[in-house]
Amino acid sequence: MTRHCWKCGWEWTLSGQPGRSESCPQCRSDLRVCLNCLSYDTRAAHQCRDRRAEPVFEKHVGNFCEYFEFIRRVFVPPAEEKCRAPAAREQLKKLLGD
Repeated sequence: MTRHCWKCGWEWTLSGQPGRSESCPQCRSDLRVCLNCLSYDTRAAHQCRDRRAEPVFEKHVGNFCEYFEFIRRVFVPPAEEKCRAPAAREQLKKLLGD
């Protein structure tokens, strides 16, 4: 489990949290973003489990959220994430008889 860039997987090895203006030295993506936060959850309201946080509409852009906590996880490249939409669409077609 590592803390890494959400886009390319570059590992963050410093002990603290990244600042708002810090970016990945490999791909230049912002690091202090919702996609790197422990509270980010696509199933939650505004895609954030922390109810105190202000809504952020661009999840891949650096923000000023004071509740940001860099998540430790296994890196999965964005293109390889599993998309549930095609399987759900197929199940709906079967259900409706299309």
